[in-house]
Parts: sequence; structure tokens; C-alpha cells
Amino acid sequence: MSEKRVIRFDWAIKTILRDKANFDILEGFLTALLKEDIQVVSLLESESNTKEEQQKFNRVDLLVKDSQDRHLIIEIQNQQEVDYLERLTYGTPKVIVENLGLGEPYSQIKKVISISILYFNLGLGEDYVYHGSTEFRGIHTNDLLKVREQVKAPAHLTYLQTKKNIFPEYYLIRLESFQDIIKADLDEWIYMLKHESIRPEFKSKHIHEAGKKLDLLKMDADERKRYERYLMHAAWERGIVDTATSEGLAKGLVKGRAEGLAEGRAEGLAEGQEKTALNLIKAGNLTLQEIAKVTELPLSRVEELAKQE
Repeated sequence: MSEKRVIRFDWAIKTILRDKANFDILEGFLTALLKEDIQVVSLLESESNTKEEQQKFNRVDLLVKDSQDRHLIIEIQNQQEVDYLERLTYGTPKVIVENLGLGEPYSQIKKVISISILYFNLGLGEDYVYHGSTEFRGIHTNDLLKVREQVKAPAHLTYLQTKKNIFPEYYLIRLESFQDIIKADLDEWIYMLKHESIRPEFKSKHIHEAGKKLDLLKMDADERKRYERYLMHAAWERGIVDTATSEGLAKGLVKGRAEGLAEGRAEGLAEGQEKTALNLIKAGNLTLQEIAKVTELPLSRVEELAKQE
């Protein structure tokens, strides 16, 4: 049997994974990553909890609540972002604050796990999955501080001592660093994310259910058209940034100073946007308003470019 072709996971997050009937796909992936049996209870509001197609295509995210009342952010980042870690540092506490009701005690704070699926190489390292968490260690002894809390046991209402683990955790999955070597359940899911296909011999929890529900060939004509349009927009946006990065680097090197690189990248971004707009105008498949949304140029500038053709 050949590999089964599936739709991109970012498109799935925008569409079918929001249906409770398809939570098993999320559960399979999260179970393999976190190495515990995960049950998804519900989806919460997040930045991209929208079906709008004319939004930015470089990032989609999903906010999930599991059976342990934890909040899990699953984010897919399609292109290089210079301040990506800074945005994670801002975004994770924001989820904590937004989900604590006004006047509620701090004891109601929910643990947040941030999972980033990256289509670019963030930093240097040999692994393709990196995990970060907060620990408190003695500055003289290096021993780990073990913090515990009392909770009521549901059966006989006596108090139990349990490990307290409230601080956010981060998982960074660098798809480009995955070498297609399958040794564990997680490798099967990473293979699917990277290649948009599932091998018949895969056996991790729910991965073949994912193959059935994400089957590219089962899309009807309208779904296939929306999906292809999404891929085209994503490619155009990535082309803008790639152009800006290469041209900005060249200009920055010519100017020979750090601020020259930043200035050159900004100039390169503007030039990349305009080049993409010109190509789209020539193609004639989109309106000027749609081209303005895709390239993030002012409509007036797109109209000026159209007059040049």
C-alpha cells in the first residue's frame, strides 16, 4: 500500500479539527507528544478561532482544554519570525490572565502548555523537539525544590499531598530538523506534519483515524478549491518574507552596520510586497482589494501599481 495523502495540519486546525467529532486527531497527537493519555474536552477562544480566509496565513493556532483542566496552545508557524520567542513569552501569560475570571483567587489559575509546530529552524540544536519548563534549584546545592499542595481525595474526602505543577511548559517542534527516522509514536505524527502523508505501517493512537478524516482525496470540489486557495495565499505570503529577508540582508551588508540590516530588511519587505502585488495583478485572478489583503499593501498603492501595467 502507498502512503495516504492528507491535508496540511494548519488547514485542518482552521476547519475540521474544530468539530468535536474530530477531537480524536488532536488527542492522538497530544498523547504521543506529552506521553500521557490526553482527552480533549473543548476548544477555547484563540487568535485564529475564525473561519475567515483573508487573514494572515503564516500562523494558525488552537486553544484546547483537556480533562485535567489544562489549557494547551497548539500553534503552527509557517515562516521565519525574528521575535518568535518574545511573542511566546508574551502570549502564554496572556492566556493565563484571560482565563482567570475577575475576582477569582489565584488558586484557579490553569496550567498552560504551549506547543509550537515550526516550519523553519529556530536556533541551533540537533534535536527536532525541545521542551522547556520552570524549575527551582538551590544555588548552592543544585537540588530541585519539590513543591506540593493538599487536595481532597474524591472517594473519602481526606487530603492528599500532590505535586504542584502550575508553571507554563513549552514544546518547540522543528519540522525541518526531523530526519524521517521512525522510532516512536511521536515520530509518526511529525512525519505526517512534515510530509502531509501517513504510512500504512504507522500504529500510534488515532493516526489512521487522522488519515481517514484528513484524506485529501475525499474533499468535495468546493472544499478543494478553498484549500488550494489557502495554499496559494500562504505561498505568496511566504514569498514576500523570503524576498524581504534576502534583499534586506544584502542591503544591510552593503551599509555595513546593524541598523543598516534592519533598515534594509524593511526596504526589502516593501519591495517584496510590491513585486508580489505586480505578479498578482498580471495574473488577473484576484481583485485589487484581495491583492491588498494578501500583500498587506494599502489599496491606494495597489491601484497605483495596477495603472503601471
